[in-house]
This record gives sequence, structure tokens and C-alpha cells, in this order.
Amino acid sequence: MSETVQPVSSAPQESVEQRVLRVIAVTRRVPVETIHATSTFEELGIDSLDRINILFELEGEFEIEIDDEQAKQVTTLQQMIDGITLLLAAKAAKEASA
Repeated sequence: MSETVQPVSSAPQESVEQRVLRVIAVTRRVPVETIHATSTFEELGIDSLDRINILFELEGEFEIEIDDEQAKQVTTLQQMIDGITLLLAAKAAKEASA
């Protein structure tokens, strides 16, 4: 009889976008419904300290390292989602070749 293995994440089927929006909502203490991929950091009232906290949380959520200089150039949540998607693809390719 095989056992069901519980996923590490509480919501393993969430897309990258859903996970990013959830992390931002939790960090900003706002309902996730009020945050959209098209939102800018400015529209959400996210300052530089908030950005640092969000990046830290995203690195933990996705088990990746986000380059600080590249992160400074990101102005919208969609850019952040796209960047994380690329980092995850690079991580998967590296792990597959190892």
C-alpha cells in the first residue's frame, strides 16, 4: 500500500503569479484580491523597505536568490512574476543537468 506524500508547500498547485501575489498580500497585510499582476509597486504603496521584505519572503517561498540590482529595476508585479519564472526555469535546468 503506497502512502500519500504531503507536499512541502501548503498550496502546491498555485501558479507563480498566485504565490507572488499571496506573498505580497501577506507582507503588506492586505487582501490578496486587492493585488493584481498589473499593479505597480507605487500603486500598492510599496516603499524600498517593503521591497526588501518582499524580496526576502519571495526568495524563501521559491528557494531562489534574487539579484538586488535586477530587483531594483522591477516596477510592476508582472515584471517580478516574469523574473521569478525565469529564475525557476534556470534553477530547474541546472538541477536537471546535475
